[in-house]
Amino acid sequence: MPKSRTSSFTRRGFIAAGGALGLVAALAACGGTDSAKGDGGKDNGAAASGPWTFKDDLGKEVSTKSKPKNIVAFTGTAAALYDYGVSVKGVFGPTKTADGKPDVQAGSMDISKVEILGNVYDEFNVEKYAALQPELLVTNTWDGTYWYVPEASKDKILKLAPAAAISVGGDATLDKALERTADLAKSLGADMNAKTAVDAKARFEAAAAKVREATKANPGVKVLVGSGSADLFYVSTPDTSADLKYFKQLGVEFVTPEKLDEGGFFESLSWENAGKYKADVVLLDNRTGTLQPEELKAKATWAELPAVKAGQITPRVTEPIYSYAKCAQILEDLAKSIQNAKKVS
Repeated sequence: MPKSRTSSFTRRGFIAAGGALGLVAALAACGGTDSAKGDGGKDNGAAASGPWTFKDDLGKEVSTKSKPKNIVAFTGTAAALYDYGVSVKGVFGPTKTADGKPDVQAGSMDISKVEILGNVYDEFNVEKYAALQPELLVTNTWDGTYWYVPEASKDKILKLAPAAAISVGGDATLDKALERTADLAKSLGADMNAKTAVDAKARFEAAAAKVREATKANPGVKVLVGSGSADLFYVSTPDTSADLKYFKQLGVEFVTPEKLDEGGFFESLSWENAGKYKADVVLLDNRTGTLQPEELKAKATWAELPAVKAGQITPRVTEPIYSYAKCAQILEDLAKSIQNAKKVS
């Protein structure tokens, strides 16, 4: 289970715990590239033999003597690479639930075939990592740090292998995160011209168009992005998260909280005040460790929300798997929720 929420949460810890809601988005151009080129057109890939280099989103030129094969990655990043045909040896981050099933962030990966170095925030088995003889560590970055690499052991971890990070926070947008993840996958051997990859990107672009169409066909639908814990209900701002910023570009109208907590991602409300904002649709955080609709039934104020009464609740993939296939599904679900929503707020 992810780390439980506490009043002393850092922004980083809170996001990891599954309580922050805004993260990832803006898809102005709807699309990545088929090349693995970085700044200045430099080829970030590697020939069949010879050095491998990749300029990551921390501005670092990551290099190895040859194309890495022993790759260890944050679970969500590993899941995206898997969709492109790139496998990893080990993962860290939410990978399996308490009953042993794959966590939502594991995507389509067969988790029985990877070494799980840590399953919750701040957990990373350095000894197991070293035993894998890693050639490359890959993760995301929200704020200039390596996502899910524990602060206490990061120096030991980063000495064992080069690390590359893809930005999914700050100024990052959904289309850029998708493009950069595809660039990384290509540099590691993925065939971006394969039918599955081409079809996935086309599906994503079509899904973006569907969201635009839905918002135009059903204008005025208000969407609230929320996450529930035992004591608090978190309402996310659409202005600091990559996915939500992109959804706004597609025409989605969001509830914007008035008083953001430290970090600028959300407003935390006591359950007594959970009805502060009215909306027609609720996008509800789907991560392990957050309360889901069945559990939220016990919260009287949740049951009184207009969108909840109308049954207009859609899961929020708060930490997307950055492959076109997985993000296409997110957009398709969003389009349906907007298209079918009745104005109840």
